[in-house]
Amino acid sequence: MFQSRYLEPYILADMNKKMVFIGGPRQVGKTTLALHIGEQIYQNRTYLNWDNSEHRRRMMKQEFPKETGLIIFDEIHKYRLWKNYVKGIYDTYQDSLRILVTGSARLDLYRRGGDSLFGRYRYYRLHPFSVRELLGEKWTGEPFVELPFLPQAPGEFLMHRLLEFGGFPEPLFAEDHQTLRRFHTERTERLIKEDIRDVERVHDLSLLQLLADMVPEKVASLLSIHSIAEDLSASHKTIAHWVDILERFYYHYRIYPYTSKKIRSLKKQPKLYLWDWSEIQDPAVRLENMVASHLLKTVHLLYDFFGYKADLFFLRDTAGREVDFLVAVNGKPWFSVEVKSRDTQVSPHLFYFGKKLHIPFQYQVVAEGLEHDMVYKGVNIMRLDHFLSGLA
Repeated sequence: MFQSRYLEPYILADMNKKMVFIGGPRQVGKTTLALHIGEQIYQNRTYLNWDNSEHRRRMMKQEFPKETGLIIFDEIHKYRLWKNYVKGIYDTYQDSLRILVTGSARLDLYRRGGDSLFGRYRYYRLHPFSVRELLGEKWTGEPFVELPFLPQAPGEFLMHRLLEFGGFPEPLFAEDHQTLRRFHTERTERLIKEDIRDVERVHDLSLLQLLADMVPEKVASLLSIHSIAEDLSASHKTIAHWVDILERFYYHYRIYPYTSKKIRSLKKQPKLYLWDWSEIQDPAVRLENMVASHLLKTVHLLYDFFGYKADLFFLRDTAGREVDFLVAVNGKPWFSVEVKSRDTQVSPHLFYFGKKLHIPFQYQVVAEGLEHDMVYKGVNIMRLDHFLSGLA
């Protein structure tokens, strides 16, 4: 049974104006969402997948039924001239045909050759399920206002389920460890041996696989390309390129330190997190990654639909003071987040950065042992489930 996805109303609002591109990790539900939108709204629709030889033939000959109201192009970014092709279809049929494009790579980056698509499309990034989406609650937040927390905390059962099985539909709804293990293995293999192989020039896919296997151990710590290059006996340039490739294909994402003249912040050495936090073995790191992913989902929604220049950072200065996350809009701090497994004693670094940067809202999020939310000297100490209910 299909569970409605959080992006559906936003995509529908844009489809009558422009093409809509949906990017996101492999198996996060992009195709299912596109097909569901087609079934609900368009009686006559056409689905074409570049990986299907018959579909490719129909694409190249532009064999679309005349009555088609919606056409869905899936994985078309694997075609070298896909941008020109889609532009031509849109310019020819824009008055009678709606277009959805889905792909497991950054469609806003894979725009090879020819004229620009600028002004012709909206780009959305579909994220795994989050607390609020699982509860079926639309997010109602806006920048520099208190987050829209639900009146009641969702409960520990939902938290354990998300932490253990991640937010990807198949393992999340199966709630089965064998399904989860097979999902991890198959998803990574197909990502590298099919998706990346079809688009990127990588001479040693086995070494790229080793890099992907290493990445979960690097989560939440400062990323050192030099260290990874030494471990894999590869050049710094090669590893940097491969890390970029894995990011473009939504395997991981990086967040960078927030810079300001008010603090002596680190140089731009990022931290790395996975789109699928269920791959991480360390419970504390997995917890931090899950919170990071909820925050990123909120930031991307603010950017993709509402048009805010929202970003996710972490805070760290040269003296070693650190706070896990900071959300900023137009470069201005909105709220900071420190994640703890059990510790309810407020981190002094929240006070320090809060005062230095004039951060309007500060949260210490506690996964276990906190019965009720509290406020201490302006810092909100919150249960994990309640805090995540305020995010998209």
